[in-house]
Amino acid sequence: MQSSSSREEILQRIAAAQSGRLAFVNNPVSETADIYKPILPDAVTCFKNELETISGQCILCDTEAELYAKLKTFVEQKEIPYIFCRDTYISSQLNQYNIKTSGAEKDFELMSVGITGCEFLVARTGSVLVSSASESGRQMTVFPPIHIVLAHISQLVDYPEDALIAIQDKYGDTLPSTISTITGPSRTADIEKTLVLGAHGPKELIVFLSKV
Repeated sequence: MQSSSSREEILQRIAAAQSGRLAFVNNPVSETADIYKPILPDAVTCFKNELETISGQCILCDTEAELYAKLKTFVEQKEIPYIFCRDTYISSQLNQYNIKTSGAEKDFELMSVGITGCEFLVARTGSVLVSSASESGRQMTVFPPIHIVLAHISQLVDYPEDALIAIQDKYGDTLPSTISTITGPSRTADIEKTLVLGAHGPKELIVFLSKV
């Protein structure tokens, strides 16, 4: 039989727990309270730091010409035979800078690197917002072992909700069938709690970001 002291202790714990719950209910989060940390020291640096914290890479470029020059150096250093690309504009730029590219279906499964544009970048989370509306389609964001994203500073927004508002403004009532965010390389820790990159998608995510 339970002693009176034990019973009182249990009742006191229950009362304390109820008091804590009531305190939580009676002190709701203010609608004006900040949900995210501030963007510091600026949006570009914040995006770069956040992306690299989650094993991605951000290469900053002052101009589009510098972007393609750095991309060419990257390709040469990695000894990449070709970059798979389905975007007409990006393909023309790659050809202009003598970067070998292919969009042929016979080369799709053999690719080591795929390149796409994006809808928006999210500074606070280091995320890349993509959609099925692009010429690249949905496959190009999940299939390549190395996914290169080309972006411009005008596509950079502060927070995830800003990106959703921006894409709503862009497409109106004709939203793409798929809108998703990429936050770093694909990863899992399901197996013995060991982090594995490239589990369900690209092992490397590299964003080339042009300021002009």
